[in-house]
Amino acid sequence: MSQLKLSAADLVAEARSQVAEVSTDEALTMFSEPDVVVVDIRDVRERTKTGYIPGSVHAPRGMLEFWIDPDSPYYREVFGQEDKRYVLHCASGWRSALAAFQLQKMGFEAAHLRDGFNDWVAKGGAVEKDEAKS
Repeated sequence: MSQLKLSAADLVAEARSQVAEVSTDEALTMFSEPDVVVVDIRDVRERTKTGYIPGSVHAPRGMLEFWIDPDSPYYREVFGQEDKRYVLHCASGWRSALAAFQLQKMGFEAAHLRDGFNDWVAKGGAVEKDEAKS
């Protein structure tokens, strides 16, 4: 195997330098605002196991660019609301930084929850679970 030129941490650092980051403390109040759409990009198994931020939209990381692109056959209307602010999150803030960076390249404005869902939970953020799926 050849030597990597950039590590995953390098890619995350680059993304974080280019995208808007929201702290957990900011998110605790911001996420209840009607113009904010919280987008959970974690795998469905993570979301089922640990719960999710109430009212969040689930858009798995592997489908995100397709769901946001209006020319994609997978487009989701929730991403076409120009009067909304989109904040992505994953478990720890790495995947969401990379995802927000990719969306920014596509011309879509999105921020990300810097320290992720784990910090949200640690700081007492509301969590919802689907009991039937747990």
